[in-house]
Amino acid sequence: MKRVWCLSDSILSPLGRGTAENFSALSGGRSGIRRYEAGSFGAGQAFCASLFDRSGADSSGKPLFEQVLETCTRDAIGRSGIDASSPRVLFVLSTTKGDIECIGSHPENLPLCVPAAHLAAAFHNPNLPLVVSNACISGLAALLQAQRLLRLGLYDYAVVAGADVHSIFTISGFQSLGALSGRPCKPFDASRDGMNLGDGAACMVLSSGDSVPEGAWELVCGAVRNDANHISGPSRTGEGSFNCLRAVLHECEVDELALVSVHGTATRYNDEMESIALARAGLSALPVCAFKGALGHTMGAAGILESILCMRALDAGQIPPTPGYETCGVSFPVNVSEQTRTASGRAFVKMLSGFGGCNAAMLFRKG
Repeated sequence: MKRVWCLSDSILSPLGRGTAENFSALSGGRSGIRRYEAGSFGAGQAFCASLFDRSGADSSGKPLFEQVLETCTRDAIGRSGIDASSPRVLFVLSTTKGDIECIGSHPENLPLCVPAAHLAAAFHNPNLPLVVSNACISGLAALLQAQRLLRLGLYDYAVVAGADVHSIFTISGFQSLGALSGRPCKPFDASRDGMNLGDGAACMVLSSGDSVPEGAWELVCGAVRNDANHISGPSRTGEGSFNCLRAVLHECEVDELALVSVHGTATRYNDEMESIALARAGLSALPVCAFKGALGHTMGAAGILESILCMRALDAGQIPPTPGYETCGVSFPVNVSEQTRTASGRAFVKMLSGFGGCNAAMLFRKG
């Protein structure tokens, strides 16, 4: 079976442009989270989020979503050295809502296939791009789909890009569920009271072959499971996340793992569910990290963005901190720290879960 690895990557967020800037900001303890008072973006209540500055106008005339998506993708492709116009290159877009901000002005941009086609066309790629939109697990699901197609030999490279930019649509939607916090979120903490949203884009350029280049990160395997519990709430026994973990752990020894990057939304039920899933999988003692206390929930970008940050952290020999965490507030112990720690191990697992009962996990290993 062909092996698949990450050839290059990039992140664009309110914390910086490019993976290096974002990782440096996080390592330095910076956060993109700020408070927005009631009335901001038309929201009825105050909320905290990590959002791009909307004050400047872009000369391209493209929606902000497409601007950040293309900018991030262009950076990753430039670092990869591939010819993105080749028919042997596939573009995959991961997003939860795409150009939803255009709902009142340009409804023709609403179908998710439209920004995906625009992205591929920007690089003169002749192939029909794929769109993966499966709630908050979209990023990992997109990586898994690309991995499968590369292993089949249908393409030599895949450009997997994820992005979401928030608007009144998502802000009011999560507020109606009582899911947003009016302060920086606190994953797994006893005083957690909700999540923060985050704008962001992330891109990985994937390649395939019979061996992994020295020092590259391999996408070993992934799994998607649905717990069928509730339209917006996870299984109370961690069923979906546990089954994803069980599937990917078949491909490694636990002592290989340096950390688990959890979803860590700081909502009451998500964090509790993940603590149960980790315990059932025998991973309670393994270091755990969550990034949403600094970057917010980047939705369609999250699975790609947070995986890239874990790669860079382990390259630097670090376990990333979990901003906002102080006192454990879940039923089963989780090995979370608000301080950077020294890493040991050459692999990690990324977990995600989302509305509709969807769950995903992917195992990454240093080549």
